[in-house]
Amino acid sequence: MNPDYRILTLDDHPLQCLHVETVLQGIGLHNVHHACSAAEAMQQLRRHRHQLVIMDLDMPDSDGVQFLDCLAGTPLEPWLAICSACDGTILKSVERMARARGLPVIGTFPKPFSTRHALTLRQRLCQAPPRVRRGTGSAAPHVDAASLLRALDSGAIHGRFQPKVDVASGRIVGAEVLARWQHPQSGLIAPAAFLPVVQRHRLDRELLLRMVRDGLEAHGAWHARGHVVPFSVNLPVPLLEIPDLPDQLAAMVADAGVAPADVVFELLEDMPIHAVDLFHRGVSRLRLKGFGLSQDDFGRGYSSMYNLVSTPFTEMKIDRAFVSGAWNDEARHAVLGSAIELGRELGLTVTAEGVETADDLACLRRLGCDRAQGFLFAPAVDAAHFMRLLEDKPPTI
Repeated sequence: MNPDYRILTLDDHPLQCLHVETVLQGIGLHNVHHACSAAEAMQQLRRHRHQLVIMDLDMPDSDGVQFLDCLAGTPLEPWLAICSACDGTILKSVERMARARGLPVIGTFPKPFSTRHALTLRQRLCQAPPRVRRGTGSAAPHVDAASLLRALDSGAIHGRFQPKVDVASGRIVGAEVLARWQHPQSGLIAPAAFLPVVQRHRLDRELLLRMVRDGLEAHGAWHARGHVVPFSVNLPVPLLEIPDLPDQLAAMVADAGVAPADVVFELLEDMPIHAVDLFHRGVSRLRLKGFGLSQDDFGRGYSSMYNLVSTPFTEMKIDRAFVSGAWNDEARHAVLGSAIELGRELGLTVTAEGVETADDLACLRRLGCDRAQGFLFAPAVDAAHFMRLLEDKPPTI
């Protein structure tokens, strides 16, 4: 962290603010302001554009949750560290609320704030990935089905590739294809903004086929340079009800000369399974054709233990909510360890999502996780950039 980093402490007790300031000065950070109320903190943020706010939760006039609510409605974007004497479950609940509102929480700590906490913050800020400003590329333009189809056909909506990394060695062993939309007026649009539009116009199948085509094209380019990289594509569960979908996917892969085992379909369970018979018909036929099958976001949505043991999965992906920060959270650490052990007992490849820091990765290594994915390694990049990642030496992390 740069010594000129602008930091704001928010606590209704001035002595607590002074304590945090003294700790920060002890590690060489002197550009520190303080506020004793949420209203004062908002004024300070607008005036000085602080890059980090270290905040309490339990304040009499306007508590920390109300402050975060207010902050989420502004273009201000400081990193946030929550330091409070509140129960740990409250801290984590507030952290999840803040993240859901798009606020970047860099850590939660119990009081009193210590030198160890300050050093942890400095390390995390040095390792933190660059952020996209809230509101930039976050609002999808008003489009109709024809415009979406044109974007899919032209490649404006296209696949980018995020590495899956072997936890033990740091080598890239796979890629997930993630949809992005390069819109001529709105710029790069994030998937959270346009995927609901795709679903509303019932174009999930067209998007799936676009991602598979992009994955196959990239796979061929990487193979020509001596790299065989399996790739995965998100598959919404309702599409499994389409009888001929496995045949269409198998034909596409065969025409590209790619082994079906190098293609994995990650089941997106953001919708419940209504037709159980059609669901199992679809997943069984995909597996019979040799494709891999992944339970995505395990622990969230509609995933269940029964689905896990009754569906022929080859991979289990653990949701980022149980991964990021688990090294410093007893509850999440326990859930993460149990999920990894369960996946390995079932003979599945276990992949952890949302790995953002070296501490996250070290925790996964201790727990025996197979693979990891997240900003610590790389965001989603184009196929050419991914090639450069393949040809670089794996970093020592």
